[in-house]
Amino acid sequence: MEALAQADAVCFDVDSTVVTEEGIDVLAAHLGVGQQVADLTASAMSGTTKFEDALAARLSLMQPSKKSILKCIEELPLEFSPGLEDLVDTLRNRGTDVFLVSGGFRIMIEPLAIHLGIPIDRVYANTINFGKTGEYVGFDSNEPTSADGGKPRALRMIKEKGGYDKMVMVGDGATDAQARPPADAFLGYGGVIVRESVRSQSDWFVYDFKDMIYVVKNFGKGKNP
Repeated sequence: MEALAQADAVCFDVDSTVVTEEGIDVLAAHLGVGQQVADLTASAMSGTTKFEDALAARLSLMQPSKKSILKCIEELPLEFSPGLEDLVDTLRNRGTDVFLVSGGFRIMIEPLAIHLGIPIDRVYANTINFGKTGEYVGFDSNEPTSADGGKPRALRMIKEKGGYDKMVMVGDGATDAQARPPADAFLGYGGVIVRESVRSQSDWFVYDFKDMIYVVKNFGKGKNP
């Protein structure tokens, strides 16, 4: 709790944290390969498969065109987790910078950031590459989140660029727990799914963002002891 109270930067995972579903699984179901991709996602989140291997395998199965992704976003919009929008507003009003750091896809995450009022340059996610007619041709392996250990890599970049003194990572999966360090603390979120291996690694584990809002509003920066 103390780290959150003092944080000048908070980084959120997106799938099953900022939103109530795994975006890649929603897209896969839309494309008719839901179960196969869900199995690979579960392996990646539990830490039993290297992230880059799971990402490549999932994209190879889906072959998502730009048109199919935009249609999925329109027909099956992702829903924010309860309290998330209020938490982001509360952090922003306190002067804390908010980032989205995800192994998901930039094309699906940037609209969420815009809705939340988070600048696009504070989104760290994977870029899908498309051909001239919008067909899937691969993904950008230069994105920091495209490989195992990507979230620590992204947070290191964020910390160095912003010169933050106290940075917190919030998320539900094994890749989020990996981000401490460079994060000063890892806050596990179990409002969508509880992963025991993640809970055991958390400095603080919450099931409701209201608990975090209370800490931000009542303790830390700008508050009297």
